Amino acid sequence: MSILRLIYLALAIIGTVWPMYYFISWFQENSWSIMAMVDAWHVNNATSGLVWDLTIAAVTLTIWVLVEAITRRDYLSLLAVPATFGIGVSCGLPLYLFLRSRPRD
Repeated sequence: MSILRLIYLALAIIGTVWPMYYFISWFQENSWSIMAMVDAWHVNNATSGLVWDLTIAAVTLTIWVLVEAITRRDYLSLLAVPATFGIGVSCGLPLYLFLRSRPRD
C-alpha cells in the first residue's frame, strides 16, 4: 500500500473518531435528540454558515462519488456517501480518496 493511501486511510479514521467523540459527548450531555443537535448547529450565524458550508461540500462530494462510481464502475466507492452524511465530510472525502486510489484489476 502506498504512503498516500495510508495517509488517506489515517485521515478517514481520524475524520471518523474525532467528530464522533464530540457528537457522542454532546448527545450524552443534552439528550439523544437529533433535532436538538440541529437546533444547536444554528445558534448563531457562524455555526449556521459552517453547517451550510459542510452541507454544500457533502452534496458536491456525493455528486462526484456518484458520477465517478458510474463512470468507472467502481461501486465500492459508494461507501463514501453514507460515511459523508452519517459522520461527515472529514470521513467521507478521505475514505473516497482511499477507495478510489486502490489498485484495480
